[in-house]
Amino acid sequence: MTFEAELYWGGAGLIGLWLAMFGLALAATRNGTVQTGPATQEFGPDPESPAVVALLANRWRSVDRAAAATLLDLAARGLIEVRQPDDDPAHSTVHVTGKDTEGLTAYERRVLDRVVERAGATGAPIRAIAFRAEESAKSWNGSLRQEIITEARLRGLSRPRFARLLTGAFYVTAFAPGVPFTVAVIAGGHGVRGAVLLGALPAVALMWLLARVLGERATPRGLERAGHWAGVRTWLHAHEEFAQLPPAAVTVWDRYLGYGTALGVTSRAGRLLGFDAGDKRRVWSSYGGTWRPVRISYPRLRPGFGATTSRLLQLACAAGVVTVGLYLFAVLRQPDWAVIDGPDAEHSLRRPGLVLSAGWVVTALLGVAVAGRFRRWTPVVAFLAMMPGNFAGSRDWLTRAMDGPLPGEVVGIVCFGALTAYYLTLAVLERRAPRTVTGEVLRMEPRRSKAAPRFLALDTGDGERTIAWALPPGVPAVAPGSVVRLSVSPGTRAVRSAAAVTG
Repeated sequence: MTFEAELYWGGAGLIGLWLAMFGLALAATRNGTVQTGPATQEFGPDPESPAVVALLANRWRSVDRAAAATLLDLAARGLIEVRQPDDDPAHSTVHVTGKDTEGLTAYERRVLDRVVERAGATGAPIRAIAFRAEESAKSWNGSLRQEIITEARLRGLSRPRFARLLTGAFYVTAFAPGVPFTVAVIAGGHGVRGAVLLGALPAVALMWLLARVLGERATPRGLERAGHWAGVRTWLHAHEEFAQLPPAAVTVWDRYLGYGTALGVTSRAGRLLGFDAGDKRRVWSSYGGTWRPVRISYPRLRPGFGATTSRLLQLACAAGVVTVGLYLFAVLRQPDWAVIDGPDAEHSLRRPGLVLSAGWVVTALLGVAVAGRFRRWTPVVAFLAMMPGNFAGSRDWLTRAMDGPLPGEVVGIVCFGALTAYYLTLAVLERRAPRTVTGEVLRMEPRRSKAAPRFLALDTGDGERTIAWALPPGVPAVAPGSVVRLSVSPGTRAVRSAAAVTG
């Protein structure tokens, strides 16, 4: 075995040793078993808040339902009022009572501040509490989780899964397997850059794995209190109507509704009170004076959406190339392109179906190339597209094709011809002066490709439906909830400029 091979095997051995020690640490720090206590309606002396109970109920892994449970608990304590104007709980509204907020924990104040921000002095629909941006929702909920964990640690209910010294040791030793890999690459004469890259890969993978499992675990006191709250959950489950109680039922059930939400019993109230990114197709807005749901359409398949004039002309040329190519192929093809007489006719590669498939695929490839959409995998797709034609050996098909364009070709010529005219019309309209629209930004939705325009949903206050605009990559993003004035091109729905409206 060569010296380089020994180094590689040594690095692999260190990875295996690290994973073995990591597995032992996970086994040693796993949570104990929660022993469900007797069914009870008692919270106990100095009870934990519903948010902390949510952490215990989720086995110290998450704080799901904690925000909704905290809102209902604040309502039970009189800081928030939940009103249900009709039989549909989804029409409920939240209002701030203005009661003294002294003594609130950090996470309770965070939830209350969110309600104040959305409800203001007149109140707001409960669905309007949801965030309009994924990043904002993640940041807010991440901070909420950390504040709840801090409270749980202060009460002796939770602790870090790994001690600080153990965590540091795993982070440091994660770099050890990369050392022999780095030396082996250098010894093999492959350059320092490649050696550093290969040496860093194990450390990155191992630290990613470590970060995935770092979290909280129970203390003996935490297991005891989790068992007590499991008994409360058993008592709440005995009330069949409890699961379907609306948020406004907090006036009757008091703090039980918040604890039931934290324990996963009050499913209906938990679903209605969302502190996540919300529904991106239906957003509540008060722009214009009254709260109302605004439905958003995202024109993902709209031709020319967000395109510039030069891009429209390029797409028109591509569609025109396909139109002309299909027409010429249908008119100029000859029977002797595919039909061969003689003993080798059965073994000829020039099959009628293959000839037709090749003509269509080549025409499509020309259009893709002109449109600037040619990718590395495009030839593979083109090859697969020709395969069915290789087995379509009927000469009658080609004979009928010699009489004129096939029905499918006629449809293709008409469609791509219309697309050419459409793109050219949009290019002409783009030369006109832009239109100005003003409204509140409902959502900003990214696209898979960073080069594609982002969706910007704007509420102008004059309807309950809106179509998202296309915000080009070069235009700075605008925050959801801000009022902006957009300079737009209605044809392509492209945003040419965006400016915040003040005052």
